[in-house]
Amino acid sequence: MSQRANYLNEVGLLSHIPRSGFAFLGSGEQSVAEHIFRTLHIAFILTRMSEQAVDETRVLHLALFHDVPEARTGDHNYVNRKYVIEDLERVLADGAREWPHGEEIVTAIREFEEGTTPEARLVKDADQLELLLVLKQQADLGNPHAHEWITPLLARLKTTAGKRLAEEILATRWDAWWFNNKNDPHWVEGKKRA
Repeated sequence: MSQRANYLNEVGLLSHIPRSGFAFLGSGEQSVAEHIFRTLHIAFILTRMSEQAVDETRVLHLALFHDVPEARTGDHNYVNRKYVIEDLERVLADGAREWPHGEEIVTAIREFEEGTTPEARLVKDADQLELLLVLKQQADLGNPHAHEWITPLLARLKTTAGKRLAEEILATRWDAWWFNNKNDPHWVEGKKRA
């Protein structure tokens, strides 16, 4: 039995674990793996925006590993967390033994959870900004409840870079990156440019 193969299969399960908050939002869906993927990209952007010197490799490690425990616990939204107690310490103790480089992964998860280092604060903001991007998309698509979720989310942001990126996200339509020039011949004629 390979510890490495087991770990890779375990993190692969994250693509099948749904983010549970969408049931309350009433639209949209996302797996934990999809969330982690975009959180990594947001963390990368935030390191470049940060006015404080941060260790980019550390930031990316924290973003990569922050939700790995959810392969064992599932995703619990804010309502679930009022009633369900996750045994994160047990997950981390088991993970330290069972995952390849387990102590390194556990250290990253603990740092993220504690949220006291500049790197952890950036990744905490990246985690929230990933949800903000989802909420902005759902709002742009007409979900009337998405805006109600945005105000408390913005209050959770801690870094200047995170707050600045949130402003940019809110000022940008979710599909502007691909549909901003509706007069482009591609959109008018439906053909590739020569």
